[in-house]
Amino acid sequence: MGQKTVKIKQTITLKPYTMKTRLLILSLLFAATSFGQSAIKFNQTSYNFGKIKKGIHKSVIFSYTNESAKPAVIEFATAECGCTKPEYNQNPVLKGQKGSIKVTYTAPFEGAFKKRVSVKFAGEKAVTELVLEGEVLPE
Repeated sequence: MGQKTVKIKQTITLKPYTMKTRLLILSLLFAATSFGQSAIKFNQTSYNFGKIKKGIHKSVIFSYTNESAKPAVIEFATAECGCTKPEYNQNPVLKGQKGSIKVTYTAPFEGAFKKRVSVKFAGEKAVTELVLEGEVLPE
């Protein structure tokens, strides 16, 4: 008897999670490229007081510009400790206009310090971190 030749057709099917994985990767790439691109631009986000005396109150004003089409409103500004106090108003800052946050540090202890203030604007996903640093000298 003669031999029969049989052709086998092989179909590769992508599993459903493969498409989900692709969508997840694309979403993460999109999020990574848009992360950190805030419409609020601070002139500076850190300030060094240098050497200051213990018990002294020192303040700095952090200015920002609203580059968004929507008004910018500070949702919150919180310090990591009670020796640092942010002050701001919640009036909307229109497109192209400037706003500010005044941060006061009271030097309670001698030595080097680094204090952070977290600022969140309504409608923005990212939180901006303002940093104060310096060295407290004895009275």
